[in-house]
Amino acid sequence: MLIHLISSPRNVSTALMYSFAQRADTRVIDEPFYAYYLSRSGADHPGRTEVLAALPKNADGVFDLIGKAHDKPVLFIKGMAHHLDGIAPEKLANMKSLFFIREPRQTIASFAQVIEHPTLRDIGSEMLCDLFDQLTSLNAPVTVLDSGDLLRDPAGALEATCHSLGIAFDEHMLKWSAGPRPEDGVWAKHWYANVHRTTGFAKQVSSTRPLPESLRPLYEESLPYYERLRKHAISF
Repeated sequence: MLIHLISSPRNVSTALMYSFAQRADTRVIDEPFYAYYLSRSGADHPGRTEVLAALPKNADGVFDLIGKAHDKPVLFIKGMAHHLDGIAPEKLANMKSLFFIREPRQTIASFAQVIEHPTLRDIGSEMLCDLFDQLTSLNAPVTVLDSGDLLRDPAGALEATCHSLGIAFDEHMLKWSAGPRPEDGVWAKHWYANVHRTTGFAKQVSSTRPLPESLRPLYEESLPYYERLRKHAISF
């Protein structure tokens, strides 16, 4: 089984990857489309040179990497929606897509701590909706999970998510060891400082940081996309 996490950035997507990595039946892979995205977009992200050297820069190479990594019953692919720009949705339709959303106020405020002037492309809200529409039109299996629900009730959210994906819930998914992990991408030192301090799902103090006034237009632009997907989020 292939589970493809399609997330907005600065969500708790890395924590969710760590959660799935605790399963004995699951292999995880961290953002395999990242170099493809950087090469295609020209985006200047921290650690760009290292990322481009570490991963395939073309789509065929990424899918080959995914195929070789599938050595356990379940392969969990952590990905960002905006990394998939240019990927035909038909190439993703054989995966179980797990759309992972977050209220964009804190997504934007958090992203701006690393990249000062994020854009709608960086936040990925529109791309999440477009991919959701494309995959549902292909009758591909999709699940929508809101990180707010996950942080409110980790056990309940994970059990409901596993049920939707067609796998058994495993209580080991609720805890992991603090610090860097072998599944981390080479970009972890730039983005994963907060999650490396965690041992489970918990709301971070940084999640209450204020939205810079200069980014309010971006928030207002991205909010309707979040609200549209929120209507499809799993309930439990």
